[in-house]
Amino acid sequence: MFVLFTDTDTDLTPKEAEEFGYHLISMPYSIDGKETHPYVDFEEFDSHAFYQQLRDGVLPSTSAINAFDYKKYFEPVFAEGKDIIYVHFSRAMSATFESMDQAVQELKEKYPERNFYTVDTKGITIGSLNIVKEIGDLYKAGRSVEEILAWARAEVDRFAVYFFADNLTFFRRSGRVSGLAGVMGNVVGVRPIIHMDDEGKMVSIGKERGRIKAIERLVQYVDEIAEDIYGHRVIIAHADAPQLAERLKELLVEKYGEDLRVEITVVNPTAGSHCGPDTVGVSFHGKYR
Repeated sequence: MFVLFTDTDTDLTPKEAEEFGYHLISMPYSIDGKETHPYVDFEEFDSHAFYQQLRDGVLPSTSAINAFDYKKYFEPVFAEGKDIIYVHFSRAMSATFESMDQAVQELKEKYPERNFYTVDTKGITIGSLNIVKEIGDLYKAGRSVEEILAWARAEVDRFAVYFFADNLTFFRRSGRVSGLAGVMGNVVGVRPIIHMDDEGKMVSIGKERGRIKAIERLVQYVDEIAEDIYGHRVIIAHADAPQLAERLKELLVEKYGEDLRVEITVVNPTAGSHCGPDTVGVSFHGKYR
């Protein structure tokens, strides 16, 4: 017997977690020194209110959860005699996994017969969500731990994510995107195009002038590297930019037809603290990332 875990940085909501059988770890963010845990301190994410605060000048911060908190999530499952697969956002993006490693080491001393497996999605938000949902499908179909881990080894590096940032204030502050030097951002209407590389890091790979051109560039990347696109979800994310997300969906459906499995989701507040409002991206199954 085993249990699936994921975290809120993957954009999975509590309703979806229940649907796929996941336990959900809440990754916090802070505004004016007040720490908030998504779906613990609130039931529904009011994305418009959150991102409007950012437009009005609020700059949230994020922090790693500690080993004690991880143990509170994991120990009840080990105590029930079940193993764990944790499908998480990119290890390369946070020190929180050092606390996780410490917690698991301590729990393994207490429950030596239990197994703890991880799947590093090498992504965040929809770059992780696509993988989280595919593994959820396998779990619901009754696949074993070994089958799920084998799928992950073969497929994690095939899920691409490309997005554009509308306001560089947030990424410049977080320092989590390489290659941003020389991009002037919204000062002159230039949007950097960013993707998750095969190390699980965010890299700026180009720029476009204006949101519509940036959306068209995202479609171009899908067209260039998509593989088996009808056999997998295409997930669009936005940070309180629903009209832009719908336009991206329209362009993809125009190109690939109504059979395309397109989903639209909202970027979670913890990740949104780094990308800022009006960010839009797409995740899909590709030949490579």
